[in-house]
Amino acid sequence: MLTNSSILITGGTGSFGNTFVPMTLAKYNPKRLVIYSRDEMKQWEMAQKFEGDQRVSFIIGDVRDKDRLARTLDGIDYVVHAAATKIVPTAEYNPFECVKTNINGAMNLIDACIDRGVKRVVALSTDKASNPINLYGATKLASDKLFVAGNAYAGTHNTRFAVVRYGNVMGSRGSVIPFFMDLAHTGVLPITDTRMTRFMITLEQGVELVWHAINDMQGGEIYVKKIPSMTILDIANAVAPGADHKIIGIRPGEKIHEQMIGVEDAPHTYEYDDHYKILPMIHNWSADPSRIKGGAKVEEGFMYTSDNNNKWMPVQELRAWIEANRIKIGAV
Repeated sequence: MLTNSSILITGGTGSFGNTFVPMTLAKYNPKRLVIYSRDEMKQWEMAQKFEGDQRVSFIIGDVRDKDRLARTLDGIDYVVHAAATKIVPTAEYNPFECVKTNINGAMNLIDACIDRGVKRVVALSTDKASNPINLYGATKLASDKLFVAGNAYAGTHNTRFAVVRYGNVMGSRGSVIPFFMDLAHTGVLPITDTRMTRFMITLEQGVELVWHAINDMQGGEIYVKKIPSMTILDIANAVAPGADHKIIGIRPGEKIHEQMIGVEDAPHTYEYDDHYKILPMIHNWSADPSRIKGGAKVEEGFMYTSDNNNKWMPVQELRAWIEANRIKIGAV
């Protein structure tokens, strides 16, 4: 589907974009792949990796700017929406700015994609959008709802929207693995709460989930990858075996366990071999066979959280992954 197509990724200079772009170029050979973001330095640095590749182009723009989006989306077939204000404390202290990007930006993109005749749009979500307790999660929940409802809002237009949701991305900049790696030489790692658990997903798995969503979606689905969990203590032991641990307490807006599917979503959630799919509650879309596609409905009261997971990553597996990927951990 993506072969010989024109693709745009918002926020494309971030961790996800730096993985999505080379993987998509190699697998699908699109005609155009446009990176749309507002940081010129990140664009300049990323452009060095694709110098001479005529398929790749960079455009300075902000999802807050609807006119700029409309101009940039001309001729685009598929959009991956990765742009977001996502650092939890930053959102708490700058709530108006977070809303402008994560909610108003989603509205702008939905409108512009419909007007420009984009075929399919996949928005990246987060575990924090399920039962949110911080502003970032609340804005992403609102964004998810906007993209789901966008399929009805499109009216007679053919643009379709879906969402992918996943948790902690292993080794991405600002995540716990590079944070612990930076402190490993001190022999002491700060631990917020010894009970804490986290989902573990690689950027490559995140990209593959987006590809699957683009190919599978009818509109309004939320795709959740089945991924393993780890305790924060096991993550710390994988990064710095033998280091001491200093308990510092949970930060504002932080959960002890991550949640990607809440009990309220269970009546509309279906299970597949390697993922779940939350179908829309509106318009009876959750009963649509073309959206269900042979999935098995989860049991009543089902939840998908990092502490009730049936898949756990051993310390040795994470340690091996760190050694294999050390050069790029925390780089983007």
